[in-house]
Amino acid sequence: MTSTATPAATGARTPAPPAPAPPRRGGTSRLHRIEKRWALLFVAAPVIGYLLFIAYPTGFALYASLTRWNGLGPMQFIGLDNYVALAGDERFHQTLFNTFFYMIGIPVGLAISLALAVMMNRKLFGRAAFRAIYYVPVISSIAAIAILWQWAYNGDFGLVNQFLAIFGIEGPNWLADPAWAKPAIIMMAIWKGLGYSMLLYLAAIQSVPRSLYEAAELDGANGWKKFRSITLPMVQPVTFFLVVTQVIGGAMIFIEIQIMTPTGGPEYSTASVVYHIWLQAFRYQQMGYATAMSVVLGLLILVITLVQFRLNRRNAGFVID
Repeated sequence: MTSTATPAATGARTPAPPAPAPPRRGGTSRLHRIEKRWALLFVAAPVIGYLLFIAYPTGFALYASLTRWNGLGPMQFIGLDNYVALAGDERFHQTLFNTFFYMIGIPVGLAISLALAVMMNRKLFGRAAFRAIYYVPVISSIAAIAILWQWAYNGDFGLVNQFLAIFGIEGPNWLADPAWAKPAIIMMAIWKGLGYSMLLYLAAIQSVPRSLYEAAELDGANGWKKFRSITLPMVQPVTFFLVVTQVIGGAMIFIEIQIMTPTGGPEYSTASVVYHIWLQAFRYQQMGYATAMSVVLGLLILVITLVQFRLNRRNAGFVID
């Protein structure tokens, strides 16, 4: 009988398994080059977009503000003459005042929106319907809303004066009176923005931990103290966001004025800076001068936004009483 001897029985060493073959350097380098190309492609898209749509227009606007240009012919470099002219332009000063006057409606609108959000957070009959109704103006065309309010403000048959007449009040000719034209536009802007601000505040209120209110109730806090010490601090980020965005949007108000008061209102009382810029650029073909006004407006908005960021950073570390 033939017997088979194993390596262990004969004392022979077991052969080691063969080492794996090293990876091909050419394949790895090719894969690395493909990944690098895709990475550069993804990075290049936002960089090219920034250069084309932000950096180049900004640089061109800065240069155009130093020229005399009608938008079609060649540019004539005149240095800081446009900015010197702005310093003595009474119409520009008036429109600048009007623009910041419109921003009075921002804190009023935010206060009303917060009050509505607190009410909509309670169990009310038809609460979902009221939320939708308040949000309808937000998604509606601003041109259609401006035409609607222009009709409502009519001094002879407008709904606003008809409503005031019920209480024996004779309403003014809103858009034709220099004293009432700007408040009329402010009321319209507040009405249009209520739904958006209310929904953001409502979302912020609903995200507040219920335990904070329960702890405040155990300490004997009433409704006002809970609102002041818990709700207001917890919705502060939303307030900051709304203030920043509405200040920027308010500084660029144009469509409402163009439709409701096509000539800038009586005695130029409703004209904003953007309306004045549009007038100088497209009616009088003073593109260089209009661009200088745009640069000044942009710098003012930048300064105001930076101040708001600084104040928000200072007040960020609130303490709940």
